[in-house]
Formats: sequence, C-alpha cells, structure tokens
Amino acid sequence: MKLDVDGVVVTARAWSAQDPDEQTRAELDAAIEAAASGDGPAVQELADRFAGRLAFGTAGLRAELGYGPLRMNRVVVSQAAAGLARFLVDTGRSRSVVIGYDGRVNSDVFARDSAEVMRGLGLEVTLLPSALPTPVLAFAVRHLGVGAGVMVTASHNPPRDNGYKVYLGEDDEGSQIVPPVDGTIAAAIDAVAAGSITDLARGTDYTVADDALLEAYVAATAATVPAAGLPVDQQPKVVYTAMHGVGWETARAVFLRAGFAEPTTVPEQIDPDGAFPTVSFPNPEEPGAMDLAIARGTAIDADLVIANDPDADRLALAIPDGSGSFRRLSGNEVGWLLGWQAAARASSDGRGGTLAASIVSSPALARVAERHGLAYRDTLTGFKWVSRVPELVFGYEEALGYLVDPDVVRDKDGISAAVALLDLATTLAASGQTVADRLDAFAAEFGAFASGQVATRVEDLSRIGTIMAALRSDPPASLGPVAVRSVTDYAEGVDGFPPSDILRYDLEGDARVIVRPSGTEPKVKVYIDTVAATPSEARALVDALADAVRPLVS
Repeated sequence: MKLDVDGVVVTARAWSAQDPDEQTRAELDAAIEAAASGDGPAVQELADRFAGRLAFGTAGLRAELGYGPLRMNRVVVSQAAAGLARFLVDTGRSRSVVIGYDGRVNSDVFARDSAEVMRGLGLEVTLLPSALPTPVLAFAVRHLGVGAGVMVTASHNPPRDNGYKVYLGEDDEGSQIVPPVDGTIAAAIDAVAAGSITDLARGTDYTVADDALLEAYVAATAATVPAAGLPVDQQPKVVYTAMHGVGWETARAVFLRAGFAEPTTVPEQIDPDGAFPTVSFPNPEEPGAMDLAIARGTAIDADLVIANDPDADRLALAIPDGSGSFRRLSGNEVGWLLGWQAAARASSDGRGGTLAASIVSSPALARVAERHGLAYRDTLTGFKWVSRVPELVFGYEEALGYLVDPDVVRDKDGISAAVALLDLATTLAASGQTVADRLDAFAAEFGAFASGQVATRVEDLSRIGTIMAALRSDPPASLGPVAVRSVTDYAEGVDGFPPSDILRYDLEGDARVIVRPSGTEPKVKVYIDTVAATPSEARALVDALADAVRPLVS
C-alpha cells in the first residue's frame, strides 16, 4: 500500500506543535524534515510511529520512551492524566488523586505533568515528595482516602521503557483497575487525544506530601511481622540489592523499625539510576541480574540474598546452595514459604480467610490452604485480580509478586514481602534451622512440587497470535513422556473468569502446563508445574516437559 506522505507529515506536525519536551520534539522535527524531503525510510518510520496509539488497559500504559502516540512521552502522559481526571468527574468518584513515581528516566517529569493537568481540571492532587516504591503509592491511595492513584513506573521492563499504572480508591480499596473501568478510562483518554494538550488548563497549586505519609507506610509495614526473635548480632546475614531502583531507603527504614539488622548492600546497585548500568535487563528473574548480589553474598558468607526490582513491588530470594554459591528460589518457592507462614498464623489465631494465587502459579498453595482449614481461590494473572479476593489472607503470583498483608497494601509489595522473609529466616535461625530446611519441610508436609517456565520473545507481535492459534488448531496429545489428560481454553471464559488468551493442559500424574501471552512484554510464556515423590523427580519432570513444549512455542 502506498503511504500518504503528506498525511503522515501533517499528523506528525500537529503532534510536534503540542509537544512540550524539547528532546522528543527535536527528534520528531528531524524525522518530519527527512520525510518531507522524500527520504523513504524516514517516511516509513514516521508512518509506523503514528499508526495508532498506546492501548490503555488494566496494566495502564507501558512502552519505550520516544515521540509519537505509540511511545511514552509528555503528550501521551498528559492525555492519560486528563482522561483519568475526566473519568473520576464523570463517574461521580472522589475528585482526588495521589501520584507517585520511580527513578526511571522522565518518571518525575511525567508525574509533575500529571499533577498539573489533573489540578487544572479541578482535582485535589497530592504528589509524593520524591522517587519512591510503587507499594508506597498503593498504600497512599487507601491512607489518604483518594479517588485514584497513579504510579509512573515501568517496573522491571527494559531501561528505555516507562509506564503509567492506575489504582482506584473508595470501594476498590486501592486495587489496580480491572474491566470495564479500563475501557471507560481509555475512551476518556481518546476523547482528550482528539484535541491538543495545549488546550488543557494546568495548575501548579497541588500538594506535595510530607514525611508523615512515608512514615505511616514504614510503621504499618513493619507492624505486619512480630518483633524480631533474635538480637541483631545473632540474626541471619543478609545481602540486599535495589537493582538500581528506589527500594533501598524505604526498605531499610522498614527493616530497622521491625527490629532486623541492616543488610549488607550491593553498592553498585543501591542508588536509583535510570540507565541501569550493571544489568542488561533490570528484572531479578532474568539470568545474570542478581550476579553482583550473589557475589556479595558469597564474599560475606551470607544466609540470604534478597533483591527488589526497580520499583520494589517484586522480591527475589537466593539462599546458599551448599557448594559455596547461591541458588535463586523461584517465585513459587517463595510463595509457598510465605503462604505457609501466613496460613499457620491465621489458623493459630482462629481466623478464617482465603489464600489466593494466579492460575499460572503453583497449585501447592491450594494444598496449604486445605491443610490449614482456609479457603483457596485461583485468579487470572495480575495482582489487580489477586488483591480483590474477598477475605484475603495472603496472595501471590509466580512472577515474584507477594501480598502479605491486605490491610496495608492491596497490591504486590516487595518490601513487606522482604520483611516477612526476614521474620521467617530469623524464626528459623532461633531453632537452628535455615530457609533450605523449611523448603524440605514443605515437601515433606505438602508434597514435592516443582515449577519451571519457558518464554519465547518475539520481534513481530503477530507471531504471538500465530503461536496461540496453532496450539488451538492442533493440540498435542502428549508432552514428552506424559499424556495430556485434558485441554482447557480460557478464550470463551472458564469458571467465572472473563475470556482470556490462555491454554491449560492437565497431564497424567497431576502435572500441568499453561500457555499465555505476556501482559507486559512481547513474549509467549509457558508455565510448568509438577508434583512427585521427591524434589529431584519433580524437577526432572519439569525439565522433560520444558524440552517437549519449547518447539511448540518457538
């Protein structure tokens, strides 16, 4: 199809005219000039950048920084802020919002733009005083009693990305948005985008939160665990990394308030740095991301190595492997340990309640709930679903997200999860045990579970649809050595879940494989769960199933 060069250039010039950012405007103007002169690649690049706009969904917005409606920039953010403000006004919700931001490039700029636009539209606006963890923002939504919260973050995405996450207060209790609200907000954003952001009123008389808000989060989070059971000089030795993010100062304050020793840090990664210079991908799940922390742990003979992701809503844990190094626990293993701890406390206190995990997380937590007389709920992936489970005691998803005290934060929180792990490790140490011993005890009590994951990253997003369609049209009768007992397609909605692009294969012997597109990255993800007589047998089966499924999603 022949490109309409004149039309593309006109559209791009209109965008440039409203762009308040000198850098992105200069990049766009250079591209416009090249395209107008007949440079074919420049025309195509411009056409690609203006071929649509970022879809606003339950994950808000997330994309690479750059000019145009398909990137994260000050125009897109201002449109989103105005759309969210109009949603609050039009739906009769509280006309108030709290805004936070992390240490990524332009996060502070996007947060101030949002504050000014929302204030200009008449909302009461509170801006967090500095770059802070996402859980502090999620806490603030409930603590301040506002109608909504915005967190400017791309969490653990690549360094050049940024994003825009939305929470709702009042009856939503500080949880992230879910359908159909996301669609209503998206429509309001589209209406704003039909005009120019230069027509939006802006106000600078918003409130900047004082230290009392952060102090309230620190106090509430430290209180989620009992007082430390050992003096600081007898507690397990811990290494902590913030992964170049914003977690350290807040985590440190919580640890000390709860009575735990200050961890040894990874100095190269402890301060916020949007360039993420020591990691190629700032996600503790990625190979190599925890190498510096583990090297530090090895050097000081640590008992635990813990890592927050850059906005500190996720937590990773590594423990000594018995051979002089460390092994990183999976998100499921950490979820089992924290869920078991929460369930034991709930049952000993005579409390009922529910444990919950996303459907791609290990089924082990359901067995924990059953043994402790608690209810259990599977949810769709994403903490927007986990956090909304009624009477929730503990919830997690295998992607390193844990909700240990729903009364404090209705979202995953890597800092409260870290302090819960310190509490567990210290309690075990008081009786001469380790986290590794606790994992062995879990297998003895509930069964030897194991989990694994296969991920295929794609350059062409259409490839994801092709892979999922092929699996639907020609489902496998077996995966490696194990027969497929049943296939469940969530596309039409299953067990009360809304329609979702998920395939589940239940195998003989209680193994399970789930395939779905990632919600935040260009990937197809495969989740494998097994249970066997011993951990080594369960792990061997995971490996065999991974080998079998890899060609199906490549």
